[in-house]
Amino acid sequence: MKPSLRAAVVAAVLAIPAALVPTAASAANTLSMRGADVSSLQRTLDLGGKYYNASGNAADPYDILKSAGVNYARLRIWNNPASGYNNKAKVLQQARAIKAKGLKLLIDFHYSDTWADPGKQFPPAAWASHSLPQLQNDVYNYTYDVCTALKAQGTTPDSVQVGNEINVGMLWPRGQVTNNNFAPLASLLKQGYNATKACSSATQVWVHVADADSMANMRWFYDGIKAQNVPWDVTALSYYCMWHGTLANLYNVITDARTRYGKPVVIAETAYQFTTADADNEPNSIPGTVLCDNIPATWAGQAQQFTWVQNTARNAGAVGVFYWEPTWYAIKGNGWDPADINGTGDGWDNMAVFDWNGRVNPHVRWTP
Repeated sequence: MKPSLRAAVVAAVLAIPAALVPTAASAANTLSMRGADVSSLQRTLDLGGKYYNASGNAADPYDILKSAGVNYARLRIWNNPASGYNNKAKVLQQARAIKAKGLKLLIDFHYSDTWADPGKQFPPAAWASHSLPQLQNDVYNYTYDVCTALKAQGTTPDSVQVGNEINVGMLWPRGQVTNNNFAPLASLLKQGYNATKACSSATQVWVHVADADSMANMRWFYDGIKAQNVPWDVTALSYYCMWHGTLANLYNVITDARTRYGKPVVIAETAYQFTTADADNEPNSIPGTVLCDNIPATWAGQAQQFTWVQNTARNAGAVGVFYWEPTWYAIKGNGWDPADINGTGDGWDNMAVFDWNGRVNPHVRWTP
């Protein structure tokens, strides 16, 4: 890092509210899970995409991430996506590459054929007409099948997410939380937990929501599943500053979640833009002009924001931070829509930590 940039970053860190700056008392806490969601990476490699380290030399993308501090990789799994990617076969393939690099593995079950997030939780087509009891069996059997297949090839997942950003439930409408009734969702989460533990008792089960913006919403959800006696090992939150508020609020939500439920907390997703430009014809999911904390959309700015999120999480007692899709740079054929992967573009091209030629941002670091 250039001295001028180092000075600028130090000055910026000193400008963070004191509550967010790690103190000597909290320095003992470390981020033991330093993760990267690399779900789109296999498609990029299959299309001939290349990755380059900070020196501009072609290198294995996993090695580049490891050299930046990554020790955990996250893979989403869709049941039967039209793209043929992010399915069981591709996850098994990518899991072998991940474990061969000595990285830990997190499997993110969407329980869908496509994206599942707070605004949509569509069941897989094969399960669409199933009753709640049938869906309970589906969740158990599918989770167990994927986990045991991974285990059989020597890539047992270290962690499993039972659902992705399930703010108001999953497998709608059967598993949707309506009128504060968590019982249907709880019955599904329990099956995911039980299947994972039947496969591997050491695998951690995460429950993941995108509620880092609101302590009230976070409490509503986890209080709701706790009242239904849902077991889980890790409380997982998404935090994107442009959607989820200030770092001060993030600190408070993490601290409350950790102390209220007595479980480790992880930021399962975060990211920040490095440019205001767009590499393809697909509009950016987050425009480069939507900034946080007056941090510019530059390589240095992206690194600064990610460092601040890590510092905040660490100081609040979290145990991990995962960057979402750092390797998903714009390459034709790796579109966002599994039903039209060749015809759609990459809305994340300004949020990856690799530029449009595949060179890594030299300033981004995952730090304990």
